[in-house]
Amino acid sequence: MQTITLGGVEITRIVEWQAPVSPVGSVFPSSTPRMWKENEAWLTPDFWGPRNDEFYVNVQTWVLRSEGRTVLVDTGLGNDKNRPYMAGWSGLRTDFLDRLAAAGVRPEDVDVVINTHLHSDHVGWNTRLVDGAWVPTFPRAAYLIARADFDYWNPANGHTVKGRLGDVSTARTNGDMFEDSIAPVHRAGQAVLWEDGYRIDAELSLEPAPGHTPGSAVLRLASGTDRALFIGDLVHSPLQIAEPGCDTCLSEDQAQATRSRLRFLEEAADTRALVFPGHLPGHGAAEVRREGGKFAIERWAAFTPTGPGAA
Repeated sequence: MQTITLGGVEITRIVEWQAPVSPVGSVFPSSTPRMWKENEAWLTPDFWGPRNDEFYVNVQTWVLRSEGRTVLVDTGLGNDKNRPYMAGWSGLRTDFLDRLAAAGVRPEDVDVVINTHLHSDHVGWNTRLVDGAWVPTFPRAAYLIARADFDYWNPANGHTVKGRLGDVSTARTNGDMFEDSIAPVHRAGQAVLWEDGYRIDAELSLEPAPGHTPGSAVLRLASGTDRALFIGDLVHSPLQIAEPGCDTCLSEDQAQATRSRLRFLEEAADTRALVFPGHLPGHGAAEVRREGGKFAIERWAAFTPTGPGAA
């Protein structure tokens, strides 16, 4: 585990799953080999393996303690989920809840769960399997879900999504995500469907950042003089900070996702806010600066190791 404190908010990073994903050209179709090569010195070894052309991915949850409450930002992959089009994510048995416990968080301690968007790798631990039924993992929590994503992925609405992952639609790649990780929370009366924006407390608020999905959101932290933006999947690789025009094949609307990424990177550079993408391994978060019409890493977040095995 790693922890950093910004103003009055303590942030702990819980990693559920790590793996290389390749090839980069198929995931970032508008990137070029030259872009990766020109940035090789700082992308390796944490974010890219040039020998196999793999970029590295974490699936992780951010635990925020703010104003006496415990807030989770995204809930990872989850156990026992059926993900037939992502074999590495199907039927997992991870120790995520043990890792949360090591950070001092029991399921009943969680007050708020934020799903930055509804993809299966951000909502999995919303629920767990108990006696053959999916039930909310966090029995006291309000689950904050953008209505735009709830409506878009809800199979009851009967429309076809347009996103593509190779030749497989992202609806199919999401597997049974809505049925096993969203609908049970909604039936339990714990889902809060928000639109336009949502104020969590005096230091935390949600803002729409559409494109990757229609309801993709950014969590803004403003506490004392510190600022942070939890940007979900607006950035999958730090290459997209240096080359913000590069989006992934995973977005429902690549052009809109790029506009959202630029908007929040510009804000981060202007306000010196730390940027917390959803999937970065290595340092995990960074302060960025403007560099011409693009951006660069000013400094990486100064996390402190915590928990068992910490120095």
